[in-house]
Amino acid sequence: MAHEIEVRNGKHSTFYVGTTPWHGLGTKLEKAPTSEEGLKAASLDWDVYIDPLIAPDGTVAETRMVRRVTDKVKLGEVGPVWTPLQNKDAFAWFDPFLKSGEASLETAGSLFNGRRIWVLAKINKDPCVIVPQVDDKVEKYILLSNGHDGLVAAKPGFTGIRVVCANTLQMAHSDKATSKLIRIRHTAKLKINLDQVREVMNLANQQFEATAEQYRFLASKDINSSDLEKYIKVVFKQKDKEEDEEEDVTLKKRLVKDDDGRKIENKIIPLFESGRGNNLVGVKGTWWAAYNSINSFLNWVRGRSADARLDALWFGSGAATDRRALEV
Repeated sequence: MAHEIEVRNGKHSTFYVGTTPWHGLGTKLEKAPTSEEGLKAASLDWDVYIDPLIAPDGTVAETRMVRRVTDKVKLGEVGPVWTPLQNKDAFAWFDPFLKSGEASLETAGSLFNGRRIWVLAKINKDPCVIVPQVDDKVEKYILLSNGHDGLVAAKPGFTGIRVVCANTLQMAHSDKATSKLIRIRHTAKLKINLDQVREVMNLANQQFEATAEQYRFLASKDINSSDLEKYIKVVFKQKDKEEDEEEDVTLKKRLVKDDDGRKIENKIIPLFESGRGNNLVGVKGTWWAAYNSINSFLNWVRGRSADARLDALWFGSGAATDRRALEV
């Protein structure tokens, strides 16, 4: 399969600590790096600049072009108020968390020739255990995603990763926790920030535990094959209020298809029955397995490549579908 991880000077622009991701591409590090080390290991030690566009009549257009300093490659077109977040600043944003020992960098990289950037740090707290008898755990992370193409804004947030299948899971975000996360800024006065960092981490931990309670509730409920098919159709096709009265008829008529023309439920049902982690005792046949079958589809099946799926999950439509799957 084709991949979208950028290659510069013969090197894939990503690093990872621990298990090899995607296609085994990128620089493997034996221990978590500092922000400066991570920036270089992911080959993200470059800046962008804004290049004015000159109209044929000599006037300066409102639209401007974003280019990479090192090779002048075009990354996107932006409006007059757009301000770049440089890669070094995206990594430095994590410094209060790293220096306090509250988190450690685990992976970072570049997609689509530098247009999309991600940095992922693991929160150094105990994971959430969803099904204790099989040690079904969800680890806690901070994700900072950013676009140099003007299409997506810089966005920090919390995300969970289910250990048994390495799937990125949707979190039920708390506005309070996320807003405090956004306000964290890099500063040389680390002691001033330390209390705030720990407050944010405590809020994050509360948020993860609250979401884990939702996951545990899902694991306590069984689902039959008829309701599973209905669930899949509802998730992948938003109903209008008028359809609610004739829901069963509408859903039976509806054919939800993937990009290759195959019915999506024919791809998801096998994941429900025998997908990664879904055949575990306490998981098999439950709402938790049903949600994870859609989540596995988004993480491992949908899209033309692993990196396109990553882009959708962290930057695009995959995140919205994952969130809807949890809500439904």
